[in-house]
Amino acid sequence: MRASLLLTLLSVALPVLFVGSLTYGAVSIPPGSVLDILLGGEPERMTWRNIILQSRLPQAVVATLAGASLAVAGLLLQTLFRNPLAGPSVLGVSDGANLGVAVVMLSSGGSLGRFDVLAGGGYAAVIAAAFAGACAILCIILYMSSKVRNNVMLLIVGIMVGYLASSVISILNFYATADRVYTFVAWGLGSFSGVSLERLPLFASCTLVALSAAVLLIKPLNALLLGEMYASNLGVRVRRVRAYILLSAGALTAVTTAFCGPVAFIGLAVPHIARLSLGTSNHKSLLPATLLTGACVALACNMLMVVPGANVVLPLNAVTPMIGAPVIIYVIMNRRSIQYFN
Repeated sequence: MRASLLLTLLSVALPVLFVGSLTYGAVSIPPGSVLDILLGGEPERMTWRNIILQSRLPQAVVATLAGASLAVAGLLLQTLFRNPLAGPSVLGVSDGANLGVAVVMLSSGGSLGRFDVLAGGGYAAVIAAAFAGACAILCIILYMSSKVRNNVMLLIVGIMVGYLASSVISILNFYATADRVYTFVAWGLGSFSGVSLERLPLFASCTLVALSAAVLLIKPLNALLLGEMYASNLGVRVRRVRAYILLSAGALTAVTTAFCGPVAFIGLAVPHIARLSLGTSNHKSLLPATLLTGACVALACNMLMVVPGANVVLPLNAVTPMIGAPVIIYVIMNRRSIQYFN
């Protein structure tokens, strides 16, 4: 009953926040005009049409999918490592994406030089580099997962790989020019507005495929809640399932980071919000709740980025800690009274 009520509330809140993201922004557009534009009508001002269709609609869709992807990735990793503080960045996948972008931005000024034609321009080069860096780290983690049986040790390996990537980024920052460092830092603040309407189908298809793969892992995830030994006795091939979980979580993180930059706290905090709201760790209801909560939180952050009464938009990673940090503090303070993996 509690799960059904929460899922119903989230299903209602999601379209409300989605519409709110279309109507609320630096430029005030009446809700009626937004509806006319979406239905193909002619608005009072043609600039409104461009704002809605070319900016706010792609941004709202990207926020929805990115929030859901990061939240589900965080849930998968928290269950796998049985650690409430595990998140999408813990495996070093985000750092791998950062490294790929750093190589492009800091060493070539935002393009791939002689490979620019193949990459389709500077923006496409950044996306390709981020995805390549994330996939490279993911391949290393998957290889190590076949060699290291202990999840704690695998977690440490991921953290160390992330430190190595960060070290290379620091070296590139040291030798780069000031304008290139500024460009890289701006990218690192995260944004849902970097995906154009033309590139939206690619982003949407990648995230939906990875989310579908995560949904197929519900049963083995529930088995892992009992521990690896019990899961093995239930017929779960633990090492294979671990590889699938890492691949799914890594793909969700890689795609989102490549298109939106490193988005903080959503993947770490949202699974806790969903788990505390449900009062259960059963992934049959927890995973859909986490997916919807992640989408709602991302849309809320997308709206909070706009400063009321001013033509100012805050960086995404300046807003996400406002929601995520209090949740994590609450989890740490009440970790003994909260049962996460039971």
